[in-house]
Amino acid sequence: MYNNGQLNRRDFLKIGTLATGGLLIAFGVPVGANPLLTELPAARAVLLNAFLRIDTDNSIHIILSKVEMGQGIWTTLPMLIAEELDCDWKHIQVAHSPSGIASDFLENVVYRSTGGSETTTQEFDRYRMAGATARTMLVSAAARKLGVQPNECRTENSYVIAGDHRISYGAVASEAASSPTPIVTLREPKDWKYIGKPQHRLDTPAKIDGRATYGIDIQFPGLLTAVVAHSPVFGGTVKSFDATQARAFPGVREVVQIPTGVAVLADNFWAAKQGRDALKIDWNPRADPMINSSSQRETYNELARTEGQIIQRKGDVSTALSRATKTIDASFYFPYLAHAPMEPLNCTVRIQAGTCEVWAGTQSHLLHQAEIAAFLGMKPEQVIVHQPFMGGSFGRRGSFSDDWIMEAVHVAKASKKPIKLIWSREDDIKGGYYRPVYVHRVQIGVGADGFPMAWQHRIVGQSLFSNTPLAGLIVQKGIDYSSVTTGGPYADTIPDQSFALHTTTASVPVLPWRSVGSTHTVFVMETLIDELAALAETDSVDYRRSLLTNHPRHLAVLNLATEKAHWASPLPKGRFRGVAVCEAMGSYVAQVVEVSVMNQSVRIHRVVCAIDCGLAVNPDGVRAQMEGGIVFGLTAALYGEITLENGHVQQSNFHDYRMLRMDEMPTIEVYIVPSNGKMGGAGEPGVAPIAPALANALFAATGKRIRQLPISLDNSGKP
Repeated sequence: MYNNGQLNRRDFLKIGTLATGGLLIAFGVPVGANPLLTELPAARAVLLNAFLRIDTDNSIHIILSKVEMGQGIWTTLPMLIAEELDCDWKHIQVAHSPSGIASDFLENVVYRSTGGSETTTQEFDRYRMAGATARTMLVSAAARKLGVQPNECRTENSYVIAGDHRISYGAVASEAASSPTPIVTLREPKDWKYIGKPQHRLDTPAKIDGRATYGIDIQFPGLLTAVVAHSPVFGGTVKSFDATQARAFPGVREVVQIPTGVAVLADNFWAAKQGRDALKIDWNPRADPMINSSSQRETYNELARTEGQIIQRKGDVSTALSRATKTIDASFYFPYLAHAPMEPLNCTVRIQAGTCEVWAGTQSHLLHQAEIAAFLGMKPEQVIVHQPFMGGSFGRRGSFSDDWIMEAVHVAKASKKPIKLIWSREDDIKGGYYRPVYVHRVQIGVGADGFPMAWQHRIVGQSLFSNTPLAGLIVQKGIDYSSVTTGGPYADTIPDQSFALHTTTASVPVLPWRSVGSTHTVFVMETLIDELAALAETDSVDYRRSLLTNHPRHLAVLNLATEKAHWASPLPKGRFRGVAVCEAMGSYVAQVVEVSVMNQSVRIHRVVCAIDCGLAVNPDGVRAQMEGGIVFGLTAALYGEITLENGHVQQSNFHDYRMLRMDEMPTIEVYIVPSNGKMGGAGEPGVAPIAPALANALFAATGKRIRQLPISLDNSGKP
């Protein structure tokens, strides 16, 4: 029930002996098992993407191909190996794998990106099989050394035990490396020691005491800090510049022009920033009209009144709408959103002796390696992309265009010096990448039974994945399926329906933002279902239950969340509840929000969350991701908005692009549904339902429907 596919051990594993003795296992998956990989450069038959290393001192080293950016895989993935390896958890050491780890032992290694809340589901079988293979080989080697049969041996905490004899894994690691690759049997869930049990995060101590190295921490002799002056509007280019005053600042070492602007190199960030501020630049603006948020919104609203490209159609919506006993006609607006990770974007580059070393927190270091190699005229193996910890990403460090990383490479090449490029928070918020603006228009016809009989739904917005390496998988016949909805679990109860998309273009660059399309589609669906329940004068939870009879996992989380929130019990005077339920990234989440409102000010008191993600490998990690997703989603719901005037982004830092503060935090309770269902992700699903649950609670409190984000009770009904 937890097996995600059959794996051929011959394709899956490569075994080697370390130069210092010990056992090395590289493990991966056949390229054909993932359609994305066939489009990557230099793909081979096997994707060797991680290492398990057992040293002669009995230490266990796990080198990850996926990157830790706060989602907890630094702990979850080692749990999978530890389960089958039967090793001492205290002896595990974890590291990220650089792109240049390819060697004679592993030629043409291909790595994948990290994202989509898919790491644990993708790696569940592979990491367990690597651990099981290593354990079987170690047992065989120990049995030979002890003069017994392997079936007379057992393992415990990194030791092979036979009768009164104990021998450490490290003592037989070198001999094990010469053993044939065995056929292994994975442990049954009833025998699991680590999987499904809470584990403290392995990266927490180093992050608390400062030992953890983030990209911005990289430092070595001769390294200069670089900042770039970018066009104040998207797509602008340098016409001319005067760097006389910039070069006069103490500490400024060089000024160079690159395709994206003018770079100032200095001994430290402050000197570089002062030099940049002193630059005099004449810019060539884009030829197309400058974007204004107000006029863009009007254009999108007009488009939403026309049909668009049909995504899904069933029955005759127009006729059904005309026959309906009641109708709803609602328009929704969602603004651009910045990712705003805590650690500013940065990239360190050193080009020397025919090689290029890069240090950057990125979700896709393989793509960057290939792009850098092509630009510098090098082979991919001459480019090493080191992966330090990331201080958050939320999609920003998953850029397909290599924007800040390639910019750093341009600066290093032009200056012929090692540099650390830093984008200040202002640089990124005013000139980075964003979750697109979306407008939805929905017309619903309600039957005599109070349930929807017709649903016409139009979405307007930019594509996230067109012209990216993932376009072939996500964009089909011009439709970016990451940005649309086809009714979710409610679609099979609606006889007549039409879902359509208008794909727009704009100079504003866009990227996936944590929870991707669910950030707007779930809000529309769940607030409208709530509105339909009110129209039918039915409790909103009971109304959902009537529509979800064929969706047991939705029902399970809905029932658990509402039970724990005491939905059926009265609240104190002035308190109100709202609920939302959805599927996102393969997991099912329901959330209940409890609020009060005073003088148009919203106070969120409590959030109750239930999730069915299938098997929760590390329940503590799942709870942490739900809590983080709720905070992230509440921040966007209450404050998130990027606006433009004449092409200029108006926000710049946390003072005008606010985060949720500690004194605004509600009490959060997270409950995990025991489930044998297919595994889903945890990093993103908690974001999607929180805004609609909050909006529904505010309707209960005020009688006002929320049609736009961020929430404002003064203009809640504005289309």
